[in-house]
Amino acid sequence: MFQNIDAVQSALESQNYIAERGLVTAIYLALRLNKPLFLEGEAGVGKTEIAKVLAKILGADLIRLQCYEGLNVNTALYEWNYAHQLLHLRLLEASGATREEMQAGLFTPEFLQARPLLQALEMSVNGRPPVLLIDEIDRADEEFEAFLLELLSDFQVTIPELGTIQATVPPVVVVTSNRTREIHDALKRRCLYYWIDYPNFQKELAIVRAKAPDAEANLAKQVTAFIQELRRMELFKAPGVAETLDWTMALIALDQQTLSPEIIEQTAGVILKYQEDVQMLTGEALQSALDRARMQMTAQM
Repeated sequence: MFQNIDAVQSALESQNYIAERGLVTAIYLALRLNKPLFLEGEAGVGKTEIAKVLAKILGADLIRLQCYEGLNVNTALYEWNYAHQLLHLRLLEASGATREEMQAGLFTPEFLQARPLLQALEMSVNGRPPVLLIDEIDRADEEFEAFLLELLSDFQVTIPELGTIQATVPPVVVVTSNRTREIHDALKRRCLYYWIDYPNFQKELAIVRAKAPDAEANLAKQVTAFIQELRRMELFKAPGVAETLDWTMALIALDQQTLSPEIIEQTAGVILKYQEDVQMLTGEALQSALDRARMQMTAQM
């Protein structure tokens, strides 16, 4: 797979993913040790993107399970195709099958509909495991966390009617959390953990240059410095790297080469997602933030 940590870093950079050494080390160890990788951090810092990039690097399929409140086994793991089972029973009944024969053929793999988790365990193309992304686990219920323990520790699940199904080749598992609630220690113990923080100026600028190469050099620096300054303000929701890139692309689409109070006000909805934050960034507060960002940009040069 990868001979060393440098090879992982080079592979990530080839996909324009800029990662610090600690994160690269965690990814390398997760791949080398066949351990799930648990990534925690604020929304928009690039957690989900890691799974997507890994799938591209490894030439593997990406299977994504988006978590939400009320997520259950039927949605995440499997469910029985009741319509086909009923049709099967009617055919058996018409053929004169006994009750035992009808029951024996009812719960078999042909009637099982695999959902993301089971797909990830069963799928292996030429010995190449898929990348399983369990995204935003903090949105799911604690009961669903408990259900994941068997899968994350042994890469297997138990289906009462069929028994235990284990992966021939373990999938590459990435679990993400925005930390809207604490995740139980039992789940974290089964994973390698890494916290992804907001990037510093230099790293974020490198990300902007990699992802938005058409941006003017001065504009890229101003955008980065201004976003960095916004994160120091008491906003309801600070912009993530995803918002930085979206804003950069929006400014390019508007043929902007520099930031001004007017263009910031007109495009504030790209980077701020709450009306209270948008209202805060007006008038003197906006000009003051822009001035501080320019001073920061000068200091970084």
